[in-house]
Amino acid sequence: MRESKAKTAGGANFKFRELKVYNSTEYLWDNVKKYRQVFDRFETAYVYAELSLYNKAFDVQDWALRIELKCFRVEDQNRTEICSLTIDKEISRFDPTVYVREGWGNQKKGTFWKAGTYFWEAYIGGQKVGSKFFYIIEAEDDDSPDEDEERIADQYLKLQSVKMYEGPYDDVSSDDRTYLKQFSSQETRYIYLELDFLNLQPSQDWHLELFTKFHNQTRELKGQVSRLIQVEPEKDRIQLTVGWGAATPNLWREDQYTAEIVFLDSLIATVHFEVSDESMEGSPKVYLPGRDHPVLLNAEGEDSEEFEHIMADLDALIGLQEVKQQMREHAVYIQFLQLRQKRGFAMDTGIDVHAVFSGNPGTGKTTVARMMGKLYQKMGLLSSGHTVVADRVDLVGEYIGQTAPKTREVIESARGGVLFIDEAYSLARNNDDGKDFGREVIEILVKEMSNGAGDLAVIVAGYTDEMKRFLDSNTGLKSRFKLFYEFRNFLPQELSQIADYAATRLGVTMTLAAKALINETITKSFRERDRTFGNARYVHDLIEKAKVQMALRIMARDDSGESLSDEYLSTIEAEDVVKLTPSTVRERPTIPVNEDLLTSALAELDVLIGMDAVKAQLHELVRLVRYYRQSGRDVLNAFHLHTVLVGNPGTGKTTVARILATLYNALGILERGHIVETDRQGLVAGYVGQTAEKTAKVIEEAIGGLLFIDEAYALTQTQAGQRGDFGDEAIQTLLKRMEDQRGEFFVCVAGYPDNMETFLKANPGLSSRFDKILKFEDYNPEQLGRIADEMFRDRGVLLSAPARQHLQAYLAFLHKYRDAYFGNARTVRQLVVDILRRHDLRQAESGKGKRSPSARISRADVEHLKLDTKELSIQRKRIGF
Repeated sequence: MRESKAKTAGGANFKFRELKVYNSTEYLWDNVKKYRQVFDRFETAYVYAELSLYNKAFDVQDWALRIELKCFRVEDQNRTEICSLTIDKEISRFDPTVYVREGWGNQKKGTFWKAGTYFWEAYIGGQKVGSKFFYIIEAEDDDSPDEDEERIADQYLKLQSVKMYEGPYDDVSSDDRTYLKQFSSQETRYIYLELDFLNLQPSQDWHLELFTKFHNQTRELKGQVSRLIQVEPEKDRIQLTVGWGAATPNLWREDQYTAEIVFLDSLIATVHFEVSDESMEGSPKVYLPGRDHPVLLNAEGEDSEEFEHIMADLDALIGLQEVKQQMREHAVYIQFLQLRQKRGFAMDTGIDVHAVFSGNPGTGKTTVARMMGKLYQKMGLLSSGHTVVADRVDLVGEYIGQTAPKTREVIESARGGVLFIDEAYSLARNNDDGKDFGREVIEILVKEMSNGAGDLAVIVAGYTDEMKRFLDSNTGLKSRFKLFYEFRNFLPQELSQIADYAATRLGVTMTLAAKALINETITKSFRERDRTFGNARYVHDLIEKAKVQMALRIMARDDSGESLSDEYLSTIEAEDVVKLTPSTVRERPTIPVNEDLLTSALAELDVLIGMDAVKAQLHELVRLVRYYRQSGRDVLNAFHLHTVLVGNPGTGKTTVARILATLYNALGILERGHIVETDRQGLVAGYVGQTAEKTAKVIEEAIGGLLFIDEAYALTQTQAGQRGDFGDEAIQTLLKRMEDQRGEFFVCVAGYPDNMETFLKANPGLSSRFDKILKFEDYNPEQLGRIADEMFRDRGVLLSAPARQHLQAYLAFLHKYRDAYFGNARTVRQLVVDILRRHDLRQAESGKGKRSPSARISRADVEHLKLDTKELSIQRKRIGF
């Protein structure tokens, strides 16, 4: 672009101002267009030239002007004329500036303009007054891009890194740059952005035109810079700097600013920075299109990790299958929401990032939290992705007024990443403890998660039960957490893998014998574990102690050790582990299988109606125990044989428990084979110390046999208004005796499905002690009918065909509309008793001559059973179910 004067029919009535190029006729503020010099072929229909002249005859006279606009294409230093346009224009004396706009092309985008170099020239009176180059670019391997799927700008480059620094007009070398995220208003001259792009079109040369627009907090345009560069072939990275300011300070006032980076009329990124009283080193927050949260773009280090690499690291963790699956599904769902947001769907709520991690110590909660921070950062939800670990000591002050600033300081240190609060339940102590400052921390956290500055993920962790009470301690807490991850105890085989990993980290190896002893120690500890069991932490400590024993053994040698090999100095022997885990073997009586009793017990099992899955499991158990006995293997160490019976009322749980006691006796596993039946009332006492004694007494009665605890879930249900419940004391006593007297008695616990699941999760030791679960399904209508027939037959009563048909229909009706109180066989028994009572009343009311000589149920005895849902609740109440 250049300035010149020209003499025309209008004389010296004008002065050349500017020649610009654009391809969109959209009107903007102050009659400007979207001026550019670089256009993508497939977004371009017409290319327009805008000639502007100063009207020197302004407010003096009207005059006329003839202008020629010519467009040329440049190829191999030769130019080819594309078009020549002649425009006659009447100039009004009221227009201070004259604009002439004309364009050339085709209505259909991508058909006329081909990739290459072009320029417009403007002539007045045969004399050239100005020229302007422009460039058509075309992405390779995409002849017809779909703008809905991908922005055209994204086909050319990808932003990798954004850094900011202050400098003079002539910039500073890269070695002297101090990168800032906050600038000093008293010292800042020019604010520069150092940009690093990945070149997505490395096989061709093309032109990059980058606009950088600086706005203050009220969105007023502070300044704008455009950079036009030629990107050479085989160049993988595009690095450039753009800056705006003044040679002397005081141009930048204290405020919040943004720098918008635009290419091909597409927003590439928005960079946030602050001008304050002092500068601060760091990286700015960068917002990418379609993302609500900033990212920290850095071309080096961890931030360049790809999404799948982070997920692969997560998958490489030992165990934690449920957590890993839940995290992957959560990540995929976030990607889905971001895709919808990119397509323009309205977001009714934000993306959930706050989470609750519940589980015992050493189950990997902190490790996963760090990975989650990296994942959120890569997905654009957090700007840095770092993790700050805190607990009550870090957050709670010692006196009034200290807690709030202490907590806010920790929150700000975690801004951009994850705030991981371990043992978070310690913040919510007893409700009557008014002097506890932990509640102040909770209130600050709730406020931060509700309407804070954002760019923060809060993860709270602790024991499962305590975390439930923690969430209930504040009405706002539970609603702020939508993600719940349960970290279960590692299994023995997983702990064995962790032992190998720990040995590698400690620089030692184990002999096969030593590893076998380590595995045995781990298994024993796993069986004896309580809620304080350290899981991975315990295993790391175990290997470290074995290493210490190895060192003591080696250093006890008489020689100086100079001749010992590196392998010998780093190998843990079996004797090193033995010193850690002295073992005792308990002798058990050898009792042969009682074939007659076994056959009788199995026959009693097989004649039961339904329960096909339960029967199959018990037959399988018998076959396995026979095989283990025949092969001389230890049955008690192979199976716990403690059993959970899960099912609705009246499904045969108690009956099967009695048969199970007989089976264990017949197989020689139990010495006596009797059954002791009890419930919460039989185990729990009313004051401290009595429950353990009462439970121990019941267990003593069950030695040599089976202890059957019906409705066992009642032991874990705290009574309303009570702070401490003695059911937990009964469970702890039971678990200890089950381990200390393994094989001397077995326990069967029974209850409803949902309640039993809660029961097993209530104490970490429960689920590990019970390795067999028998599920009792509800009887179907046909099975209920057979049960009714047997009950009538046992009472010497027959049913007439009409009565049998109506009863069967009613049983099907009850089954269809059954609820949580449906009693299965128990309901059938109550129906039978009710029918017999009505039969006897009818017989009693009849004269002696009219009484039936045989006990036979007629249709009249069952007609009160109505197949009407309106009558169902009344009938249930009348017959007691």
